[in-house]
Amino acid sequence: MTTTTSPRVLEHPTRDQIRLEEVLHALSDAVRLRIVRDMAREDTELSCSYFELPVTKSTTTHHFRVLRESGVIRQVYRGTAKLNCLRRSDLDALFPGLLDSVLAAAGAQAGREGEEGTA
Repeated sequence: MTTTTSPRVLEHPTRDQIRLEEVLHALSDAVRLRIVRDMAREDTELSCSYFELPVTKSTTTHHFRVLRESGVIRQVYRGTAKLNCLRRSDLDALFPGLLDSVLAAAGAQAGREGEEGTA
């Protein structure tokens, strides 16, 4: 069996395949934006179980898939854990300042709404 057909290998768009409209769509959802803010704040690989989200496990899986397929995050298996990291270098190279602007705006909004933590 080759690694490309292994169920433990997740497909990701290459840097050249990442499209602005798909990134913006992925970041337009409050739950996905919260995931991205947490990833940016922690700046390390995080397991899916790290995130305490107000949605079901199946909905959480959907949100991570949207983020992965849009090119916002990279997911890899390490043993039995699926780890997630922000594709900051790819996003910054393709869309300079976009991620920082979105994270700053999300942090400002969270501050107005009284949420804890910032990106």
